[in-house]
Amino acid sequence: MTLSGRYKALERLAIRRFEESRPKDHAAVDRFLRENRFPIAEEPSVTFVYRGEAQAVNLKHWIYALPSMQPLTRIPGTDLWYLTVDLPPGSRVEYKFEVVHGGQRGLIIDPLNPHQSHDPYGSNSVAHSGGYVRPDWTLKDSSAREGRLEPLVLKSKHLGRPAASTIYLPARFRRTRRYPLLIIHDGSDFLRYGGLQVVLDNLIYRLEIPDMIVAFTDPVDRLKEYAHCDAHARYLTEELVPHLSSVYPLRPNPADRALMGASFGAVASLSAAWRSPGFYGRLLLLSGSFAFTDIGRNHQRGPMFDPVVEFVNAFRADPQFISERVFVGCGVYEPLIYENRTMVPLLQSTGMDVRFVEARDGHNWENWRDRMRDGLSWLFPGPLLLVYE
Repeated sequence: MTLSGRYKALERLAIRRFEESRPKDHAAVDRFLRENRFPIAEEPSVTFVYRGEAQAVNLKHWIYALPSMQPLTRIPGTDLWYLTVDLPPGSRVEYKFEVVHGGQRGLIIDPLNPHQSHDPYGSNSVAHSGGYVRPDWTLKDSSAREGRLEPLVLKSKHLGRPAASTIYLPARFRRTRRYPLLIIHDGSDFLRYGGLQVVLDNLIYRLEIPDMIVAFTDPVDRLKEYAHCDAHARYLTEELVPHLSSVYPLRPNPADRALMGASFGAVASLSAAWRSPGFYGRLLLLSGSFAFTDIGRNHQRGPMFDPVVEFVNAFRADPQFISERVFVGCGVYEPLIYENRTMVPLLQSTGMDVRFVEARDGHNWENWRDRMRDGLSWLFPGPLLLVYE
């Protein structure tokens, strides 16, 4: 008899087999591990499995409002541990295992799960519930011609330092044509962890967005420059955009000019547009760190959030029309979902055209990557969408 993939059957069969004969339990566990993919996704739940000697094993996940550490149960007589978590369809969750052994605790990647995500702090394992499929337009398509990347270093008077960017030029770039401009905060991270060059190549090839020029910008002191910083906003509007307009054939209309960012990068995008109303006709704001206070100025997020709270409080007190179209995206499993939901009606109250998309995901680069098709094609419809929508 083979151990079932269902966790209840697994436990029931395992206990009986392992109590009868110890040699058989190892074979049964081996067979079970060979015959399943992990974690086991069976709507409406996902079962996490770990094999190894330990005093305790905990699931460390990043789902807001659930205990961040949840214990796995050991099947008696074995070194097999499991935990079943209810997870709605279409969910994507990043996690690690905390293994306690010999009095030591350590976080590790799930050895049974080949799916991993990466960010500036390292790697996580990734669990998918039923219904989640990685979008095919995030995968390299041999049919799509590749755009090219060019380095740019611009001496900034406002920042008081050289400012580095990477410029994306579409595969069919011609100086006889004019292009919309998209400026992306945390550009190197979006390229490295969000696969944005592949995404742009594919969406342009599929005619879902127009050929465009993209400036991937990078900060030096991110938490200062992106937190409602006047110098950063003036660098973008008074230095970077004019320089790019002098070097590349850009369309001059605000409707063809966009700012994009995630987390603090979303704050920087909204802040720069707020300081220059009407200059950026498109905004793409992902999981914005839009911290605010309803009463007084005190908050619990630390001093680096002081300028953010001051800015968001001011915007909430007097919302202004600053851009024509605004796309807002956020994961329902991240703590910022409340702030982002709160911002949407305020943005709409100004007369701006706002689209809000929630995802069953967390605060991470792959969530933001997966929102690119919805966001970019709505802000900048390509030839295909202009014809059929």
